[in-house]
Amino acid sequence: MVSIHASRLMKHYSGIPFVSSFSSLAIILAFASAHASVHAGERRAPAPTFTNDSFRGVFFSDTSQAIRGERPQLGAVREAVVPQGMATSVATKSASNAPASGFSALISPATLEDEIKRIRLKFDSEVTTPAAFASGGFQTARVHLTVIASLFAIINEHNGDVRWKKDAAAARDLIARTASNCKSGSGQVYNEVKLRKTDLEDLVSGSGLADRQAEPENDWSMIADRVPLMNYLESVIEGPIKEGTRDEAAVKSEGDRVRRAAELIASVGEILTKEGLADSEDADYTALCREMSTAARGITLALDQGNAAAVSAAAGAVTQSCAKCHEGYR
Repeated sequence: MVSIHASRLMKHYSGIPFVSSFSSLAIILAFASAHASVHAGERRAPAPTFTNDSFRGVFFSDTSQAIRGERPQLGAVREAVVPQGMATSVATKSASNAPASGFSALISPATLEDEIKRIRLKFDSEVTTPAAFASGGFQTARVHLTVIASLFAIINEHNGDVRWKKDAAAARDLIARTASNCKSGSGQVYNEVKLRKTDLEDLVSGSGLADRQAEPENDWSMIADRVPLMNYLESVIEGPIKEGTRDEAAVKSEGDRVRRAAELIASVGEILTKEGLADSEDADYTALCREMSTAARGITLALDQGNAAAVSAAAGAVTQSCAKCHEGYR
């Protein structure tokens, strides 16, 4: 009952300026209590009337008069209320959000995972019988396995939270060794390839590898090979890049696919400059590889900006860098 009358009184006095002390609240509650004691059937006195001078000295005529001294600054308030430990935690978190470097700056964990799954499905479907393997299937298997081994090597160096990271080094070595052996279609190589199919199935399903022993660092000369990587690049450029950047509508509808392809191109361009790979000591060659990676990164930046024309232009730059490289290197 008191709350009902208090509410009515507050509505009645809602036009009165800002209260300077708690005494006004006491007055309101007193009125509410008095009104609450009146029986429902009794006649009630009319609401009192007040003039602006009635509450002089009780209410401020200007809200700015309610604050004395300097107004508080937001920075000072934060320093006063944020504990030192929390401030340190925030600083540490900011440091951890520093710009990524190496492969972490070129390719996302999602792209790595999606591409390994995609290639694994193609690998499974194309390694079927010993006869098909011997008649040319071993060459396709070599490309797939070289790319997958390289992607696991990237995961091994990646700073992000990438799936299969605990198995990446061991998977890299197993798959790279089999890829190197896929230079013939013999029955022995076919049986080894079938074992890699099982390993990849276990990894993708979450079972992991039984044996994880491997060198922690990547030896790129034992992992990657330029010829199968170039074949892979050609399929990515002729597929997702050209198809997804042919016009503005294609960029909008296939932007995610184009982004993944661009990240993969930039990463392969970086791999091709690693020590131990063919022509990696040739300054002109490594400059062309990095030119391709830079152009591929231009695609992702243009996608971030929603600039379809810039996406297409960057895709053209990727193609041009590949053409210039092929003029002098194979």
